[in-house]
Amino acid sequence: MLRAAIAGASGVLAGTILRAGERQTGPPANAAAADPRIRGPFPILSTPFTESGAVDFDVLANQARFVDWGGCPGMIWPQSGDSVDLLTNDEKLRGMEVLAEAARGLRTALCLGVQGKDTAEMLVFARHAEKLEPAAIISRPPDSGRTEDDMRQYWRALAAVAKRPVIIQTTGGVAYKGPVPSVPLLIELAKEFPHFGYVKEEAAPIIARTRALAAARPPIRRVFSARGGFGWLYESHLGTEGLITERAVYADVLTRIWELQQSGKNSALLRDAYAKFLLMANLGDHLPGGGLRGFQLYIWKKRGVFKTMVSRQYGPKQTIPAKPIFSELQLNKEEIAEIEFRFEALKPHLKPGSPRFGTATKSAS
Repeated sequence: MLRAAIAGASGVLAGTILRAGERQTGPPANAAAADPRIRGPFPILSTPFTESGAVDFDVLANQARFVDWGGCPGMIWPQSGDSVDLLTNDEKLRGMEVLAEAARGLRTALCLGVQGKDTAEMLVFARHAEKLEPAAIISRPPDSGRTEDDMRQYWRALAAVAKRPVIIQTTGGVAYKGPVPSVPLLIELAKEFPHFGYVKEEAAPIIARTRALAAARPPIRRVFSARGGFGWLYESHLGTEGLITERAVYADVLTRIWELQQSGKNSALLRDAYAKFLLMANLGDHLPGGGLRGFQLYIWKKRGVFKTMVSRQYGPKQTIPAKPIFSELQLNKEEIAEIEFRFEALKPHLKPGSPRFGTATKSAS
């Protein structure tokens, strides 16, 4: 496997794989065991909006309860593009507070997203998240970063503030123009900081990087699949130990797939559950709104969590508008019929019943 990874990667990445293999003879002096809570499917919550385009904090809290009911080990917010780029800082800080309150008493571990256009902005969110004491935090590269050293200094500043596991996302937002954080950098940070070494891997070349990171345990502590879950099954065979993506509406299905992966007792059922999940996921290639939100908003309403199919939008050429641009997803009868047709196949893998939602929070006006 190591030879195959070397053959498919660049010279730098190949060197990383070789060095990772050499480290298997013994952990570094500062190696720390991976936190057992930070493992398995950690779906990213989809930000719900009211008809007026405001964040619906009541529904955000209920979404957390839905994911807990579905059995997922963890959940993440804010992390998807619409919640990181298109919300105000006050909305993100308020949402963190709402979720921290909702997560009390839940089994599902809360992971809060802390990122910014630069180190100063990121630290605002990191310090706020630390006060709320989530199980973990996650951070993508800074929008202003242009070199690997920019990322190194950015995440070192985060390491000085964070007191809990830190997951690094290997791709940036729409404004990010810098390089992908290299495997050597991720290993370096994991060796330097015992609470680092958790990676959401979604940068090319996916397979080579996944193999390299999995081979570098320790100090790498956990590697998560991403990219909508499309490569999750294969990547799990290469060493990933969970999934991070905006698929929270399928929390119970993700839990079922994860449990089947871990048991290894029913490969046929695992293949069926994963295939039915992909049958739903790839509808995003055909229906309006894209694959991560889009038609999934219809499923959120169908499952009794969301009240609208409103989303905020980027401006021309993926720019961030000065004022929110929002619209309600419109689906015709043919498109709805196709969603229902595919969702029917997923039903054997859904958890029976539905969650009970708690007391409402105060929504933004």
